[in-house]
Amino acid sequence: MDMNTVARLVSRPVGLVTRENFDICEQARVEPGEGQFQVKVEMISIDPAMRGWMNEGRSYIPPVGIGEVMRALAGGTVVKSNHPGFSVGDTVTGLFGVQAYALSDGAGVTAVDTSKATLADWLGGLGMPGITAYFGLTEIGQPKAGETVLVSAASGAVGSIVGQLAKIMGCRAVGIAGGPEKCRYVVEKLGFDGCIDYKNDTLTQALDSQCPDGVDVYFENVGGEIFDTVLTRMNLFGRIAVCGMISAYNAIEAPPGPKNLRAVLVNRLTMRGFIVFDFIDRYPEAIRALGDWHDQGRIKFRQDVRPGGIEAFPEVLNLLFSGANQGKLVLQV
Repeated sequence: MDMNTVARLVSRPVGLVTRENFDICEQARVEPGEGQFQVKVEMISIDPAMRGWMNEGRSYIPPVGIGEVMRALAGGTVVKSNHPGFSVGDTVTGLFGVQAYALSDGAGVTAVDTSKATLADWLGGLGMPGITAYFGLTEIGQPKAGETVLVSAASGAVGSIVGQLAKIMGCRAVGIAGGPEKCRYVVEKLGFDGCIDYKNDTLTQALDSQCPDGVDVYFENVGGEIFDTVLTRMNLFGRIAVCGMISAYNAIEAPPGPKNLRAVLVNRLTMRGFIVFDFIDRYPEAIRALGDWHDQGRIKFRQDVRPGGIEAFPEVLNLLFSGANQGKLVLQV
């Protein structure tokens, strides 16, 4: 009997996830029915949003149910097909979950060309993180040439793309990252104009130094004290794209709210939260633009591919919250 390795959510985490929150087990592989195909999952995208998907409560998407396969974006190869749009041998990405084999009816699945970019790239810079960066910056940030764009988690999957796009659009790009190695990467490899090391720099002084003319666009990925401090450096009619709040994802108690929200009023700021699914009808636009810039060598991607398969999922997920990953985190199945 053909078997499948799956990770099922069996309890809701309190703080960081633990292995006990999952049942990682073998089960019989289900054959595809009419209009379905089976994917051999080769890489699983590890994203901060996954932590929120485990929590009960109202959100932009229903939580993963207890006993369900953990939700995840992933990529792999079609190995069996009864679907007219997907053939055996096709490389595809979609919400396949944390499992070795997945069934799909094709909804939300994209066929990708691995002769143009690696599968890890299609899950990273050419996938959801790149699309998130593209629409968050262009639609909400609306940067204009000569403005200063500040992005937190600047060495991460989304932030690294945001800063490079800001440079393409003629802006000054400044990042915030943790540690000298990540800051060097952001400036020397990605071409940002500067980077603030939040672990070692005094944030207020570093913002004054790196953003002497203030901040016109802030791309928010972390929340917390960094967000509160940046609010005090925003320029008149500045724009804030709120993409993530990773500093609070594992909080057991709700963190205190921002103390500096008065800056939104005084400086007439526009602040909008967004989810990449808001722009689902325009994904091809983003993929074309990102692909063209990548082909031209104007944007670079860095993937952090970790071994270990499905068994390693809980530990690899937690790397996101310790800052141990270098770029887009991917689990090799």
